[in-house]
Amino acid sequence: MKPYNRPLPVAVGLALLGAPALACAAVAATDLDQVVVTGTRTDVAIEDSLVPVQVIDRATIERSQATSLPALLQGRAGINLTRQGGPGKLTSLFLRGTESDHVLVLVDGLRIGQATNGMSMLQDLPIDQIERVEIVRGPRSSLYGSEAVGGVIQIFTRAAEPGLRREASLGVGSDRLRHAAVGLSNRGARGWVSARAGYQETDGIDACRGTAAGWGAGCFADEPDRDGYRNVSVNLRGGLEMAEGLEVDAHLLQANNFNEYDGSMYSGNEAENRQQVLGARARWRARDRLSVTAQLGRTNDDADSFYASAAGRSFVSTFDTRRDQASVQVDAGFGTDQLLSAGMDWLRDRLASSTAFDEASRDNLGAFLEYQGRFGAHTMQASLRGDDNQQFGHHTTGSVGYGLAFGEGWRLTASAGTGFKAPTFNDLYYPGFSNPDLLPEESRSTNLGIARYGDGWNWTVNAFQTRIDQLIGYDTGFNLVNIDRARIRGAEATGFASLAGFDLTAEVSHLDARNDSGGTNNGNRLPRRARNTGRLDVDRAFGPLRVGVSAIGASARHDDVANSARLAGYGLLDLRLEYALAPAWTLRAKVGNVLDRRYETIAWYNQPGREYGLSLHWRPQAR
Repeated sequence: MKPYNRPLPVAVGLALLGAPALACAAVAATDLDQVVVTGTRTDVAIEDSLVPVQVIDRATIERSQATSLPALLQGRAGINLTRQGGPGKLTSLFLRGTESDHVLVLVDGLRIGQATNGMSMLQDLPIDQIERVEIVRGPRSSLYGSEAVGGVIQIFTRAAEPGLRREASLGVGSDRLRHAAVGLSNRGARGWVSARAGYQETDGIDACRGTAAGWGAGCFADEPDRDGYRNVSVNLRGGLEMAEGLEVDAHLLQANNFNEYDGSMYSGNEAENRQQVLGARARWRARDRLSVTAQLGRTNDDADSFYASAAGRSFVSTFDTRRDQASVQVDAGFGTDQLLSAGMDWLRDRLASSTAFDEASRDNLGAFLEYQGRFGAHTMQASLRGDDNQQFGHHTTGSVGYGLAFGEGWRLTASAGTGFKAPTFNDLYYPGFSNPDLLPEESRSTNLGIARYGDGWNWTVNAFQTRIDQLIGYDTGFNLVNIDRARIRGAEATGFASLAGFDLTAEVSHLDARNDSGGTNNGNRLPRRARNTGRLDVDRAFGPLRVGVSAIGASARHDDVANSARLAGYGLLDLRLEYALAPAWTLRAKVGNVLDRRYETIAWYNQPGREYGLSLHWRPQAR
């Protein structure tokens, strides 16, 4: 592969040039009639949202030919990704410059993630089972509680479409990638059911170029081999209209993963993980303007580590998280375009581990109240939430938003909100390296936005600031305390336009995220966040043939809090083709990282070079 060390990547430049030329925004024009639920916990049209939102629907997922959720999210507005190697390796997502554990991740309305370190294993969520992804940028703790400091990402799994539908796909790619998926669903007048399964396996690349010798040598391991990955998933959904206005449904998503990585006998070099989301929901619409929704669920994140060597395979550790949760929400409309929502959420985290934590469970009970109203061209939103946690007691958060629509599709928005993140089990209870007296991390954020929606084009620009206090860090005695602070400022410009048969989407982000704690590192940039990121997608159909190009890039970033280790920026170019062989058959091909650029998002950890992929898809008409 060829080294690439330009400070500002080509892809960011392309996106910056494309955004003003297109004068367009985050969602396709055909998507403007879509509704999003994550930003308010109620149905809201995208163009009416008072906080920045983005929807990546199934059509976009398939058109991108992404083989993982991180690949789909790369370069999106406000998002920085880091990955410890190739496919399936640990991936961290920084939303608007906040930490990866400051982003709440939901699957079908249920909170996922590890209670030990607060992270969600995005790389293990199978993209074949995803219907759409909703991204909310900015704090939503006033509706969801802990973790929603930088925003919320909600993944909706695939459900049944009208009629009897069947589908299957087979694919191969570089590094001996092979994947397959099958699905069967049926939706009638009163009931629906769907079943899908997926398989993906790759030999991968060498995850880390570090060595076991020396300080700061990456993964501290001498393992110059391929690090493979395997994911086997199943997604089951079903529902029934029990009576007029009353619906019930249930869903199960499970992904079993095997992952090889570079490590030692202490950290392991192989992992067997399981992600599981199991839930049931009932919704009753008493009248047109009154509804009650209740949900029960359980999510599991199970991780077992092993060390494999010429001498055999030995067990290293187990960290299993179980999150039981329940919620009830009442939505009542009144007056003209007025909505009042109230609800309660209950969460119990349980931990089973080979490490003896001082505590292994805790409960959280939250209650929220939200108002949404429209008065002609004016739109308002306000929410307030209180959380009562078994460990740290009570915490209150709130948010307000205002929007003004004026003339020919123009819209101004302003919002402000507070957020918080509860300390993790590692922070509080890990033996010898914790502090049970830690308080939640707290944030204050503001956002100003302007947008315009036209026929076949739209654009939005948002500027924001977030201040985070009581960040958990180490004092001079290496004690874990609420000592750090951060100040984050940034702007995002995103857009879409349909011109002469071409669909063009541009997303550009600028970020200034700095340490505000005082001391030696005060004013330094927060590590592993690129200052500029961008993405430009261009697609064009020529009869049965569709051609697409994606340019994705990021500027330089620092790998440490002292800002002494600098990682160069990068620019990636992907090409893709799609050809309809017959009404039911489609052939897709992709070349990723066409220019074979060498880059790192974490020091010492390799990223894939040029990659090829070919897949065949079968989907006949519904019966």
